[in-house]
Amino acid sequence: MDIFEAMETCRAMRYLRPDPVPDELIDKLLWAATRAPSPGNSQGWEFVVVRDRDVMSQIGELVGGRMTASMGGLVDTLPPSQARLLRGALHLANTLPQVPALFVVCSRRVYPPQDPQEVFVWSCVYPAAQNLILAARALGLGSTFATWQTVAETELREILGIPEDVFIGATIPVGYPERDFGPVARRPVAEVVHHDHW
Repeated sequence: MDIFEAMETCRAMRYLRPDPVPDELIDKLLWAATRAPSPGNSQGWEFVVVRDRDVMSQIGELVGGRMTASMGGLVDTLPPSQARLLRGALHLANTLPQVPALFVVCSRRVYPPQDPQEVFVWSCVYPAAQNLILAARALGLGSTFATWQTVAETELREILGIPEDVFIGATIPVGYPERDFGPVARRPVAEVVHHDHW
């Protein structure tokens, strides 16, 4: 798939089928993620790929319960477009046990070597995560950025055995989409660009 087509049609997919994703596609996604740029070519990313049903059920029960408790009542108070997004996020969190794969994108402080700083963790994690999501789209897989660690980080670390010195940047559920890909809704470029000065 043309990279520009992938970017234009890479909608956040929060409704995923339970059909397994073949190992070779999981490997391709990880390969794509590790082609991303990183500060000083430090390549500080690390990934936890969750496919075990019992582990997914633990995470789903934890995250789904927390999100429903804290945000479920907001759906009816939001404008339609925001309510739709929140309904999708709650659906995904509550159906996580059926999602075929969950990628947890992590990094440590590794750059610069003489004085590692947290800011460079994020400039390592997010390009890798974006590569993974675009590769998923090119392979016909649905995905979305999720930040589920923010609602249950201590427990998520415990379930997955993630060390304390490792930063969790994104959780990305991946599977075959239940809904169609299509153009993303974005502001016109002219509204966000300043040429030569602000």
